[in-house]
Amino acid sequence: MTAITPKASSALPNFSEGIQYFGEALPGFETYGATPAIESGNVAIASPTDKAAVYQTLLAADALRYLTLQVTGSKASGHPGGFASQAEAYASLVMLGYKNIITEVGHHAPGFYSAMFLDRSLEDMGIYTVQQLRDRFREKHGLLGHLSGYIPGILAPAGPLGQGQHFAMAAALLHKDKLFPFTVGDGGLGEPYIVSAIAHFHTAYPTATNFLPILVWNGYSQEHHSMVSLKTNQQMQAYWQGNGFEEVVLVDAKDFDDQNQPGDYVDSTVFSFEKRLAFTQAVLEGVDKAARSALGGKLTVFIIKQLKGAGVHARGAKSHNLYPKDTLDAPHIVSALQTRALSAEAWQLVRTNAERAGGGPAAKTVVTEFELPLPELGELPLEEYAVGGEPKVSTTAMGRLVGIVGQKDKNFLVTNADGNEASGIANINQALKIIHPTTDDLYNQAPNGQVYEPLSEDACAGLAAGLSLMGARTLWCSYESFAINGLPIWQTVTQAMAELRRQTPSTITLFTAGALEQGRNGWTHQRPEIEAYFASLMRNGNVFPLFPPDANSIQVCYNWALQTKNKGIVITASKSPLPIRITLEQSRQGLQDGAVVLHEVPGDKQVVFAVIGDMTLMPVFEAATFLENEGIGAKIVSVINPRRLYRPHDTAWDTCSEPDGGFLDDAKFAELFDGDALIAVTGGAAAMLEPILLRSTAKRDTFAWKRGETTASAGELMAFNGLTAEALTKRAIALVH
Repeated sequence: MTAITPKASSALPNFSEGIQYFGEALPGFETYGATPAIESGNVAIASPTDKAAVYQTLLAADALRYLTLQVTGSKASGHPGGFASQAEAYASLVMLGYKNIITEVGHHAPGFYSAMFLDRSLEDMGIYTVQQLRDRFREKHGLLGHLSGYIPGILAPAGPLGQGQHFAMAAALLHKDKLFPFTVGDGGLGEPYIVSAIAHFHTAYPTATNFLPILVWNGYSQEHHSMVSLKTNQQMQAYWQGNGFEEVVLVDAKDFDDQNQPGDYVDSTVFSFEKRLAFTQAVLEGVDKAARSALGGKLTVFIIKQLKGAGVHARGAKSHNLYPKDTLDAPHIVSALQTRALSAEAWQLVRTNAERAGGGPAAKTVVTEFELPLPELGELPLEEYAVGGEPKVSTTAMGRLVGIVGQKDKNFLVTNADGNEASGIANINQALKIIHPTTDDLYNQAPNGQVYEPLSEDACAGLAAGLSLMGARTLWCSYESFAINGLPIWQTVTQAMAELRRQTPSTITLFTAGALEQGRNGWTHQRPEIEAYFASLMRNGNVFPLFPPDANSIQVCYNWALQTKNKGIVITASKSPLPIRITLEQSRQGLQDGAVVLHEVPGDKQVVFAVIGDMTLMPVFEAATFLENEGIGAKIVSVINPRRLYRPHDTAWDTCSEPDGGFLDDAKFAELFDGDALIAVTGGAAAMLEPILLRSTAKRDTFAWKRGETTASAGELMAFNGLTAEALTKRAIALVH
């Protein structure tokens, strides 16, 4: 391998600036590399058995490996090893014309960036040369260490393991004529809850098989052997078959090894060239078979078994990431790059195929580069309940609207971990039906329903948030106490939405807070702690926790949420019948301003109660009566939309792709919250009160959740946490005196 000198560089393609090493043409290039295997005007190779197609697939795999190492080495940082071990599989997908490729592995990012560079997708962000690719890697406004919604041609974000299948399944539901492969690492295979999520999805949607897990079985995870490294090929095939996969296509590099490599996992890049071609052909044919199977109605997995780090600077877990010593000047990096180096002609051939594959650059062709058409909902028929009239269940009022949305939008999906009836929203099940192969009117079940009910919050949140990211309307419902296990994927999506270069419907949730009394029953029953999570996410600028105080305001909140884009909107409400406190118009004002006055009686001294939640209003109203009897004025302000109560500089709203700069100004804030004393009250985490406490200059205090306990009623549990009328009254008097 030789380094190209500046004098010789004039003959090189322009994009290759930054490629440090070029090699001699590989054997057979004049025969099999004379013309691109993807002919002009075509979107894929003609046949996976065509020798030129196989040869050029091998070149593409080596180009991906070279770029992945060149890019990560430029910053002595990043993760080349995992992607390198499946480069033939990724190259095969592209050569076969499939570009809607997703990953479950955030550490595959440098490989995906390399692929997006080869097909010219990254030109949309000003990256035209390999040098620019190197310069922009791991830089702000560049190519982040993990995939994000900011990168042209990338369908979905990747970071936390165990998430990619949700995006692939969501896309498969919305685009039944396209294939959505996604790479899965064997090190991450045990993450919750990849295979169980697929199993429930397949039961609910048996004909939606057009997603394809690509298991990268390389024997290692991040720092050690993977936990499935000792499985035999037969055991691995049985694992997938036992989880409902009809077609398991496995290609093992070991079957082609002519270099007597030790162990079950080998590196195909050190085979003789003849055996390299044989292995590449097996992968190409295997991927083609798997893709046709998935598109043909069979639940299918493709498994490539090859040593982690194949063809890069190290092997096994040692190839996972680069350290400060792994610079482009380091001898082992130089050697690896020189070994993988292609000729200038080969680079041009690989790029031409990549650009033609799938009909053009991914940035111009994949489904997420286009907004999904949505049916018009029209004006939803909100039902106004009389203030002071019969108590109503907020969630039920919202459920009626949800049913109407689903009837107007057949892509609309509601997810819940088998608990709509318990959350006061049985009307959703009645209107839209639970998706189940067993039709049963008693349980509102039907195969073509729109309510998805796996017993997994990850699967609920994953499909709902994934569909929203892909452009559809959804609603994830849960008890607030259980939702914690679905939050990782939901947060991933809200962060991606903040960076997206297109509009997509906000990801909306409804969490019922009526599980207060479940207190001390374990991690998933500690209801209010989750609100601290949402409180911190408010500062992202595109996350809006909403706390409607009654059945009128929840309708207004949901109606607004449906009209928003690229936000994460969390509606929390009780499943108990509670008083109607404000009109629809007052609800709209409270949603816009962030809060609304529910009650005000003047006095010589004025105590302001800023209250988050609906049930928590009950002891506050009782305390206000006590104070008024003592001649102390009381004002009760319901905080509906706390994100509006921050100051503009408190959040990153202006960095979001669909910026929302609506904040309550100082004059209106003072009008709502000024008094001699302010007591901020929530049945959840005190962190949610931060916007008010930051701005108030009154003497102030907070009453908030402390911890769970098993009690017989919500009132008893609030008392355990100090949320009583007596305690509120006592503290208010102390503050004003």
